[in-house]
Amino acid sequence: MSRQSILAASLLCLSLGGCAAIAVQTPAGEYWVASWGSAQLVPEGQNELPAAQWRDASLRQVVRVSLGGRQLRVKLSNVFSTAPLVIDAGSVALATAPGKADVDAASLRPLRFGGAASITIPAGAEYLSDPVDLPHAAGADLAISLHFPQAPARQTGHPGARATSFRVPGNQVLAAGWPQADTFTRWYQITGVEVLDRAGAHTVVAIGDSITDGYGVNPDTYMRWTDGLATRLRAAGMTDVGVVNAGIGGGRMLRDGLGPNLVSRFERDVLARPGVSHAIVMIGVNDFGVQHRNKEDTPAARAALLDDLKQAYRQIVARAHLQGVCVLGATISPYGGSGYYAPGPDNEADRLAYNQWIRSAGVVDGVVDFDAALRDPAKPDHLLKALDNDGLHPSTAGYKAMADAVPLEQLKTCRIAR
Repeated sequence: MSRQSILAASLLCLSLGGCAAIAVQTPAGEYWVASWGSAQLVPEGQNELPAAQWRDASLRQVVRVSLGGRQLRVKLSNVFSTAPLVIDAGSVALATAPGKADVDAASLRPLRFGGAASITIPAGAEYLSDPVDLPHAAGADLAISLHFPQAPARQTGHPGARATSFRVPGNQVLAAGWPQADTFTRWYQITGVEVLDRAGAHTVVAIGDSITDGYGVNPDTYMRWTDGLATRLRAAGMTDVGVVNAGIGGGRMLRDGLGPNLVSRFERDVLARPGVSHAIVMIGVNDFGVQHRNKEDTPAARAALLDDLKQAYRQIVARAHLQGVCVLGATISPYGGSGYYAPGPDNEADRLAYNQWIRSAGVVDGVVDFDAALRDPAKPDHLLKALDNDGLHPSTAGYKAMADAVPLEQLKTCRIAR
């Protein structure tokens, strides 16, 4: 292994909080690129999997990758736990169909960690599997199966999977069929799939709140705007550009909600993804809405929030530019019809001011104008009825309009010098 390869592997280990074994040297002209990912948080309430369902149990979780390849590796997360997590067996395979537990038996591959079948992930860490030879197409559904002896001390997961996951008792990770599996629609302890790709391949990470997370999308339909963007990229011949969704429902730029605030998670959810070239940032509606709902929206508080949002944007853009990552600022879509926030004229004035700043301040490297794509021209503080779900979130037609609004030309290259 060359000195450069050893250094790269060492830096990766540091970013992940430690590695079970040093990374295998990649072939010349190829490198690892994020193909799927999700943002992590601490599941609470109904989003927790009961402790009894973890003990001597296997979970099979299905993810749709955005890049094809012949070799992949899986990233597992224990980032929010308070104790080490033991996973004593794992596998990856091609799923047979959306919403089905069964996998293609010929594609079933065991996961290894430094050659071992089991792994203990320290609290706060994320670990990569060894590379797995598994040819697959862009848009393929991969089933990641893991066996757990015990429940995590504190779970790490993503409630907004919009995909059916499965559970069976015992170690069944190498069984192709799970006919009696329990089902749920959340992901646990998985945070990424990376593919070995040719030079020039890169990934766009979309980070934001429930609109990016895909609120209202039925499980296994893959109708989030990021799904539509991935499909659109492939149709345009941009098969070397992956898409990762790092949305969290209820997410805010400045304060924690159901998950960590965006500023605090930007490194892990965006910059730590291998091959990331662009971030599409859509955030702020919950910052404005919560302030209004909590009756904290005095003129001084509103002005301070707007200033703080702008400063946070400057900070994440500066951090992205240090790694040669371009940031596309997405405008905030209308939510005047939202019964949840019941916004008034002050909220609308702040939304318009924020959007105008994103468009014109010169802080971001490009603009994705979701506001223009979704608003009702006759009532611009509302979503167009044909694109509206609940006054706040778009319908599936609205999510398609969002995917269509992303300027593909801006995703081809990033010209920020490292």
